[in-house]
Formats: sequence, C-alpha cells, structure tokens
Amino acid sequence: MKRAEPTLPTPPVLSPTLRVLIGLAAAVIALAGLSFARELVGPLALAAVIVIICHPVRHPLERAGWPRWAATTAVIVVAYLILLFMLLLLWFAGTQFVRLVADFADELKATASALLSWLQSLGLDEQAADATASLLDPGTIASFAASLGGTVLGVLTAFFFVVAYVIFMAADGARYSRAEAAFGAAVRPTVRRFQSFNSGVRRYYVVNAIFGLIVAIIDGLALWALGVPAPAVWAILAFVTNFVPNIGFVLGLIPPALLALVVGGWPMMLAVIAIYCVVNVTLQVLIQPKFVSDAVNLSLTLSFFSVIFWTFIIGPLGAILSIPLTLLVRALVLEGDQGKRWLRWLSGDPAAAGADQTG
Repeated sequence: MKRAEPTLPTPPVLSPTLRVLIGLAAAVIALAGLSFARELVGPLALAAVIVIICHPVRHPLERAGWPRWAATTAVIVVAYLILLFMLLLLWFAGTQFVRLVADFADELKATASALLSWLQSLGLDEQAADATASLLDPGTIASFAASLGGTVLGVLTAFFFVVAYVIFMAADGARYSRAEAAFGAAVRPTVRRFQSFNSGVRRYYVVNAIFGLIVAIIDGLALWALGVPAPAVWAILAFVTNFVPNIGFVLGLIPPALLALVVGGWPMMLAVIAIYCVVNVTLQVLIQPKFVSDAVNLSLTLSFFSVIFWTFIIGPLGAILSIPLTLLVRALVLEGDQGKRWLRWLSGDPAAAGADQTG
C-alpha cells in the first residue's frame, strides 16, 4: 500500500493590520541602520547624485564613436570638477568667515553689550538677555567656527569616500544601461522607473542651481551696495543654502544680518532683512517650490517634511539630498505597485491618478 505524502501546514494568513505593523517595524529597523551608518550612507548618496547628474555626458560621446571606457572617464572627470568646485567654494567661504570674526571681534563685543543693555531695559529676564546677547560674543562665534572646522574635517573624510564611490558608480552606470538588452522587455518597467527617478533628480538640481545663482547674484550685489563686508561670502552662502528646501532662506539670512548689525547698526540690519525678504522669499519660497514641485512631482508638504526627516536620519547632508532620497524611496516602494497608486498621488505625482502602470 502506497504511503501518503505528508502535507505541509498552511502558513497563517496575516491580517492587513498586522502586515502594516510588520512593515513599519522593518522600516524603523532599516532607518535606524541608515542613521547608524550615516558616515558611509551620506557620501554614498552624494556620490550617486553627482554621477546621476553627470551620466548624460556619456551619451553624445558614445554616439560620436568614443569607446565605453573613454565615455566613463569623461563622466568621472566632470564629476570630479563639480566636487572640486564645491570644495573651493567651501574653502573660500570658511577662510573668509574666520577672517571676519578676527577683524570684527571688538565690534562684536560692543554690539553684544549694547544689545544686552537694550534687552534688559525692556524688562527681559537677565538670563534670556544674556543668552540672546551671547550670539554676538566673539567666543561663541569662535567656538562655532571651531565646530565648523570639525565639520569640515568630517566633510573632507567623506570627500575621500565620495571620490572613490564616483569611480565605481560611473563604471557601473555604463553596465546598467544595458540591462534591457541583457534581460529583454521584462525589465522594461523597472528600467523606466529608475530612468524617471534619474531624470527627476537632474531636473531638481538644475532648477535649484538656476534659482540659487539668481538669488546669489542679487543678494551679493545688494550687500555690496549696502557696504556689508565680504558680500561674496554671503552670496556663496545664499547659493549653497538654496539647495536646502524651504528653510535654506533663513540659514542664508542670519550671518549677513548679524554682521550688518555690527557694522551698520539696526538700519543696515533691517535693510538686509528687507532685501532678503523681498528677493529670497519671492524667489525661494513663493516661486521656486512651484517649479521644484512640477519638476519632481512632490507635494510641498512632503518636500518640507523630507528636509527635517532626512537631516535627522543622515545628518546635514540629508538636508541637501532630501528630495532625491524621497524620490528614491517612492521609486522603490510605491511606483510599479497598482495598489499604492493613491499613495503616489498623495505624494504629489499627478500621473498616478490615471497612469496605466505595469509591474
């Protein structure tokens, strides 16, 4: 008599609520791992973004008959030129900032004392007044500069990883472009999804660079006309902080406004604030987010939240890379899943409402 084959137990069916809880737990563990490895993840993400921006350089070169290795080398060279330009901007701004602190140490002390007396005359609590006035104390600014020095050292360490990552990613970029030829039409939806992600990243940084350059030129000329020292430094700061969505305007305003208070008093400080409010708020807060939203199809609320979220996860680089990282999460988790099209629409993608997605 033939023995009956043993039957395997049927796996339990998880309820939707339990599946959601398991997914959230897995997401928390993954994000905790990213935060723990932020010194590696941040440079890796930065290198990936730079390679994505530079990757289109290879297409006209390959069409012109260049061998694949030469086109890859051209991508690496362009990426290194971008990194060198960023490093020179940071070096110039940092050295000028340290020089300004040394040159205006006496004026900073006098302004801090005057501000303290004025705040106390208004009846402000002595401790609160001291805390406010200490913002202009040369020792506080020097310690801030020292912390910036430590940050720069960390940036240089990360820069070493970025330089290495760029080489590997540029070489892999040529191989990934042949995925459809290697695996056929089955991988076409996935390839298109990540081509869309790459295009979104490039559009985002092009829009930010254009608006940042406009803002930097206007701010620099205005500060030069007002007589604020080192206007080129604050123009560079305005350009760099423009890559931080929504709150970059505030970060770029505080240092030149405080310096204007020191060298020109309240009238000059108010003039700087007024100029930044007219120029930066109009361009960066009212106009630019609309262009960015249209370029990457992210809602304004999600764009703002992503800055806070990714800064918390991977540190300061997260503020600059927040939009690309959010686009990557959407491409990996939401796109290509018919059941999650409403989440894509909620994130700001209008095409999700009527797109006929496959795989």
